Amino acid sequence: MKKVLYYILGGIFLLFLLYFAFAYFATYSEGTRTGELIKFSKKGVVFKTWEGEISQGISGAQIFSFSVLKEDKDVVKALQKNEGNYVKLYYVERYATFVFWGDTKYFVTRVEEAQSPHFRDR
Repeated sequence: MKKVLYYILGGIFLLFLLYFAFAYFATYSEGTRTGELIKFSKKGVVFKTWEGEISQGISGAQIFSFSVLKEDKDVVKALQKNEGNYVKLYYVERYATFVFWGDTKYFVTRVEEAQSPHFRDR
């Protein structure tokens, strides 16, 4: 009876490891989004994560929400510097996320300042 219980627990543990490895290493897509950075903040109760939003339309109708891993300190600094400005975000989309990574499946890996098509003075 103990042997069967060990096999069941070992199988559950192996499935958990496979899921974690898949969520950690597999990416669904990569791409860029451009828009006005309207929000960037560190939030959470137990796990503090960096979350942000860019507006991709002139009226704010298209909002792109994203997360930043806390290991990407250069990205965090660039986003804090450019809040309110037009930016180009390079991101990877993952199949799944964990609570200690962020709220979204989109993780920004690089930030560039961009020229706004609506307001040429920014």
